This record gives sequence, structure tokens and C-alpha cells, in this order.
Amino acid sequence: MINYRFLLGAGVALATAAMSMGLAAAQGLPGEGKTVKMAQPTWDTEWFQAQIYRKVLEKLGYSVEAPTTLDNPPFYQAVGQGDLDFWASGWFPLHSSYMKDLEGKASTVGYVAKGGALQGYLIDKKTAEAHNIKTIEDFQKPEIAKLFDSNGDGKAEMVACPPGWGCELTINHQMKAYGLTDTVEPLQAAYAASMADAISKYEQGKPIFFYTWTPNWTVGMLKPGEDVVWLQVTKPELPDDQKEMEDQTSIPGVKGCADDPCKLGWPANDIQVVANDKFLEENPAARKLFEVMSIPLEDIFAQNALMYKGKDKPADLEQQADEWLENHKSEVDGWVKEAEAAAK
Repeated sequence: MINYRFLLGAGVALATAAMSMGLAAAQGLPGEGKTVKMAQPTWDTEWFQAQIYRKVLEKLGYSVEAPTTLDNPPFYQAVGQGDLDFWASGWFPLHSSYMKDLEGKASTVGYVAKGGALQGYLIDKKTAEAHNIKTIEDFQKPEIAKLFDSNGDGKAEMVACPPGWGCELTINHQMKAYGLTDTVEPLQAAYAASMADAISKYEQGKPIFFYTWTPNWTVGMLKPGEDVVWLQVTKPELPDDQKEMEDQTSIPGVKGCADDPCKLGWPANDIQVVANDKFLEENPAARKLFEVMSIPLEDIFAQNALMYKGKDKPADLEQQADEWLENHKSEVDGWVKEAEAAAK
């Protein structure tokens, strides 16, 4: 005779066990049922990092929307308002001015890369040596500026930052501070296209003058010390919101610089996550992940070089991020474990 009471009891027990297992699984995935809205900047040298952060968040159970591509001002406004949750592309102190009005609304968390992000001005090594050009102030001389003038207006053409980038404000400030407004013309078109044109000129043996930052594919294509050299400054001049960093603009061990330390005129930057405060409060697992994650600069250099060589499609970025995660599996697993523990 079938013991229905026993079967019913067993069924209840199984259902209860299943629910308990489901609850345990849910507790093991702190991001389950939550959607994250992230951003990435308009400069594509940060897109690889964005994909890695997206994919690691997904390991915590979060559903992460495709990154919204924005310039600095709209991102910082959106993250402060809560329209976006984070990006992994905050450059500090370069972006400090954007954070002024975000106290209590958004914060920096962790370090994608600490202290290794350099910035400054470079020219081709051949012209530097031929005309003894060592500092940015040398471009006050009309005869030096003329070497880099291709349109006959007497001004040296320098690849600069497009409007909306943090470096645009500092470059504009320094052009005035160093007395270069009459002899240097910052080119503010799309950066990648302007640098492609500069590389083409270099390959033709023509002088080139450009601003860049690291990590970036430019210093992979035009190697400091071999193809190009860093220009130094006689005295650092930074905008008011970065004044306290002027004593940190002499950087030791910079390859392709005449002096050591190199007087770049720009402080070394930290690349950090910038996230909405409410998002961080409600998602301790994400906060912990941002605190412990990082990506080696040399890995970013290598990926940026692949992008320049044509492997820059969305599918390429996906594959590159997946390969990086597989190559760093034990490290990534450790980050996820710490993040899960923070949510309990």
C-alpha cells in the first residue's frame, strides 16, 4: 500500500531542500537580479579595461549593460545623478575638477593602475637632436615652431586633446603659462586620426609634435628613446585644481627623457573606478571588487597595440578580455571570492 503521507512529507522535504539550495546559490551570487549601468570614455585605449570589469562583475551575478560611451563632463554628471553606476576610467589628479561637486554623490574606489599613467609632450628624436630641442619652452622660438608648421601660418602643429577630455583643460592652461599661444597650434580633432597622421608624417621623415599619455598605443608605435623624446618643462604650471601636484611632476626612470628624474610638467596619474555612492552602499560586493581589482599597465599596452593593428572591433575586445581573464584565472577567482565575502 502506498504511503501517501510519507510521499507528501518527502516531497515537502525535497522542496524545502531545493529552496534552501536556491537560497544558498542566490547568496553565493550577490549581484543576482541586479542590473549595472556602466560607462566607458570616448578614448578607446580604456575599452579593454571596461570589458574586463564588466565580465568580472558578471561573475558575481550582476547583469551589466553594454558600456555607454561618454566624454568626461556628461559621465561625471550622470554618475553623480545616479543615471550611471560607474566607470573604470577616472584619471586623478587630471579629473579632480569633475569631482568637486560630487561629494556625497560619487567616489573613487580602488586602482585600475596606480601611479603609472604618464602624460606629456613629445617630438621626434631626429629633430630634437638636430636642433637641440629639450623643453616645451623651446617652442617660444619662431625658428623652432616653423619646423613643425605644415600650413605656413608660423605655428607648430601639436596633436592635442579633443574638447571634453580632461587633458584639454591642462593643455590650454599650459599653452598660456609657457607663452606658446603665438607659436603653437593645438590640434583638437579626433585624437586617433590626428595621431595616425602624425605617424604617417614621421614615416616620411617629417618632424612631429604631440601630447600623449600612458598606457596608450602611441608609445608602442613611436618608442620613447628610439623614435621620439619627451620634452621637459623649466617650471611646472598646472591649473588651480592641480596646483598642489606641481611638486610631483618630476618623474624618475622615464625612458626617452634627457634627464632623470624627467621634468614632464604633469604628475603621474592613478587610474581609478568612479562610482555612484548609492550604488556602492547597496552593493558591497561590487565595492570590494573595485577595491581589489587591478590590471597591469604592460597588459594594457599590449592590448592597445593590437587595437592599433586593426583588432579593435567589439568581437576583438570581447576575445581579448576573455583571454586576459583566462590567463589570470586564479587572481580573478580570488577577487570574486573576496567580493562574495563582503556581501555576507
